[in-house]
Amino acid sequence: MHHSPAGPARAAVAVLVAAPLALALAGCTRTVALEPAADAIEVGCADIVVRLPDEVAGQPQRPTDAQGTGAWGDPAAVLLRCGVEPPAPTTLECVDVNGVDWIIDDADAPNYVFTTYGRVPATEVIVDSDLASGTTALADLALAVSSVPAEGGCVGADELLEE
Repeated sequence: MHHSPAGPARAAVAVLVAAPLALALAGCTRTVALEPAADAIEVGCADIVVRLPDEVAGQPQRPTDAQGTGAWGDPAAVLLRCGVEPPAPTTLECVDVNGVDWIIDDADAPNYVFTTYGRVPATEVIVDSDLASGTTALADLALAVSSVPAEGGCVGADELLEE
């Protein structure tokens, strides 16, 4: 006579079969561990996060474990943190990408740090330029980031001389 496995044994077999499948599926969307910025709880950050695109610079979005953040690519090629300290006037390069002004810090190249200028809360985007284009990433994020209104912007040397 053939007996079917008892309840606990059947459950163990189900776990043995299901666990590798679950791990394989979970491997596709591993959560990116990020530190939230000091002002990540600001309403402006929530406005940005709900508008983040599913893809940035050709990289798929991944879940993150911190408020006011976003990540794209596996390995992560683009990271976003909203609520960082708004930058003070600086001599670092400042560029406009689709109506959003960004300060560029290349001190850790090939990882470039782009920080919005003239928007509060400020947003920081880190791009690994070996994996993604910084310009494309900023263009893809412009719609979400521009939900926080500009209160100022980049000023060039010639504009300072006019004043």
